[in-house]
Amino acid sequence: MVITRSGLVLGATAVTLATIAVTSLGIHSQGQALFKESPKELVDEVWQIIQRQYVDGTFNQVDWQAVRKEYLNKSYTNKQEAYKSIREMLKRLDDPYTRFMDPEEFKNMQVDTSGELTGIGIQIGMDEKTKKLTVIAPIEDTPAAKAGILAKDIITKINGKSTEGMDTNEAVSLIRGEPGTAVSLTVLRNNQSKDFKITRAKIEIHPVEATTKQTRVGNVGYIRLKQFSANASKEMQLAIRTLENKQVAGYILDLRNNPGGLLFSSVEIARMWLNNGTIVSTKDRYAEVERETANGRALTTKPLVILVDKGSASASEILSGALQDNKRAVLVGSQTFGKGLVQSVRPLDDGSGIAVTIAKYFTPSGKDINKSGIHPDVVVDLNDKQRQDLWLGEREKVGTLQDPQFAKAVEVLGKEIAQKGNPRAGT
Repeated sequence: MVITRSGLVLGATAVTLATIAVTSLGIHSQGQALFKESPKELVDEVWQIIQRQYVDGTFNQVDWQAVRKEYLNKSYTNKQEAYKSIREMLKRLDDPYTRFMDPEEFKNMQVDTSGELTGIGIQIGMDEKTKKLTVIAPIEDTPAAKAGILAKDIITKINGKSTEGMDTNEAVSLIRGEPGTAVSLTVLRNNQSKDFKITRAKIEIHPVEATTKQTRVGNVGYIRLKQFSANASKEMQLAIRTLENKQVAGYILDLRNNPGGLLFSSVEIARMWLNNGTIVSTKDRYAEVERETANGRALTTKPLVILVDKGSASASEILSGALQDNKRAVLVGSQTFGKGLVQSVRPLDDGSGIAVTIAKYFTPSGKDINKSGIHPDVVVDLNDKQRQDLWLGEREKVGTLQDPQFAKAVEVLGKEIAQKGNPRAGT
């Protein structure tokens, strides 16, 4: 299976609620401007992409040939009619991550290499079991996070409109808007309905924060990775080199509330911690495997503890799963979100686009993350009130000994440092 790394996104981060500028996913605008083909040919183009690339060769038990016949037998007078049919056609697959985007939607989903977004700062997806619009994670220090939105919140209303039967594209168009304007969200959390009014803003995201922590086990390097954007690996490399120069005894890598991002970013960062071994494998519908491995260029072999929770998704699960399976790190916290789907994002001739689920990814030991997520080695669960108090009301406690999961990570790291004669170096 040939995969262009820059063109891959992970299912859990399929929709970012932000107005986003140019491309970093290998999506190109040239050749898209002219809608030179007929609307019917656009419908067939989408059908052909699914026919060639979709991850399930049975098309989720759908007679895909019959679908083609049905929709090509229709008459189309304009592209809006074609768009409607394409969405109906894709809905037959019952896959919330395979979706069509009209030109405006397609433009808005592309990831800007500058890291500057406009929106409220949450990433959402359609829960595959419940078919409910679900928050994957709020992006740290954004309007949504500050308002109190949490991972796994179910969005039931947007500006008073029910989300029942609503797809992610429609939800995004309702939530997105100009900076300074507000959007109202109603979410369901633990069977209780909560209302939020959130003001949209421009958001500048620096994915990595790093500092030293003086603890009872010595000088510890603490790195908080917020998302796997195009510049995350560059910032991570700088953080590790800086902390190595400060002679830290070990590291705590915080992936809590990290909703994921780009596949190649998670692989590059894994290589900074791991000298050899498999990082991740992806399998398409033909069971062909593409495997990413370490390259012998780890920046450090010092003990490592990784913090995860239910807001740690997709690329976070690749990284934590790889380092756990290779016994390079100990995982502390809560079970992760559990999304293991890879999408290819394709432009169409008229400037619209399609995201297609093309593969599943697996940890080095063969775990299907999409079914169960990553289970930490040391479980420290926080209830919703504790999580909200920590990440909203008392943010200054995050990454301190008043943060229960961090405190346990320090304890575990101390044991790893004490066993330095047999370090988890992945060598």
